[in-house]
Amino acid sequence: MDRPARTPGGRRRRADARWAVWLALAFAGATTVLDWASGGLTVARADLWALLAVAVFAVLRPPRVTAGGGRLTVRGPVRVHRVRTDALAGVWRDGRIATRLRLCDAYGHRVTLDLGVLIADPLLWHELDTGARRSLEAGTLRHGTEILRLLGRDLDDTATRGILGASGLE
Repeated sequence: MDRPARTPGGRRRRADARWAVWLALAFAGATTVLDWASGGLTVARADLWALLAVAVFAVLRPPRVTAGGGRLTVRGPVRVHRVRTDALAGVWRDGRIATRLRLCDAYGHRVTLDLGVLIADPLLWHELDTGARRSLEAGTLRHGTEILRLLGRDLDDTATRGILGASGLE
């Protein structure tokens, strides 16, 4: 069963969700006030602005990423994607600036997630790494072992710099 993140990454996700709420409320308020000031505000138009504000929130809300029980789950605004981390078939890294990780398991399920999620939440990375090692031992992981090795090294370096910086040793 998936468990929600209770780490700094979980706090970051909540902060991003609050930011999405504030932007949606600002959009609703600004459009309603402008429509009222122009004299065209009706109940139907106010409902339209509220509906559009909900759509803005749905688009801006960050996806919820959870891991546990050999699965990685990404809940987006519309769909839920799951992949078995203990049966990974391939791992790909996309993008140069906004880097994303694409995972595919032996059953054909696919998940795409932002690398910032793994950087912000070391427990998610641990679950993914543990599952990937099991996949490698089982022989299902055929593509992306080097990507995972380099990603693990980068995440370990980032964590080490954070610890040293927090302790004043850097």
